[in-house]
Amino acid sequence: MSEEAKWYVVHTYSGYENKVATNIEKVVENRRLHDLIHEVRVPTETVIEIKDNKKREVERKIFPGYVLVKMILTDESWYVVRNTRGCTGFVGPSSKPVPLTEKEVAALGVEQKQVEVNYGLGDSVRITDGPMEGFIGVVKELDVEKDKVKVVVSMFGRETPVELELDQVQLED
Repeated sequence: MSEEAKWYVVHTYSGYENKVATNIEKVVENRRLHDLIHEVRVPTETVIEIKDNKKREVERKIFPGYVLVKMILTDESWYVVRNTRGCTGFVGPSSKPVPLTEKEVAALGVEQKQVEVNYGLGDSVRITDGPMEGFIGVVKELDVEKDKVKVVVSMFGRETPVELELDQVQLED
């Protein structure tokens, strides 16, 4: 049974997110459940807070009260997560947790997808996704870290720059 691990959302008591994540990781470690429960995340973002006229960077939870768990859903993995102290249950009907869709995972930015870029500056590329799908243009800027590529497309006799994600274009054969 080689089922693929999916992301599930676990509801916790407010303020217990990190504790729940740590406790799940400990149980995974102690019971050697790495093959069932792959990853536990508390999504955070760094924001600048101004307090007493002082700027400070603080980590803020993006979804307070929730922890994301990437796991293969079995009775055992469900039981381990469900019975973690501070956890109030999975998001979804109580009998069957609902995994996040690939679109939701992408929108939440939970997983960084690796995109292999086989094109470079000056290359002719075809746009494979989005409103400009099918257009051919020339790569003018490439920022692999930010997952962005700027392509200049000729439209109505005019050069039009379009910013896309790396996987929205491919090398034109």
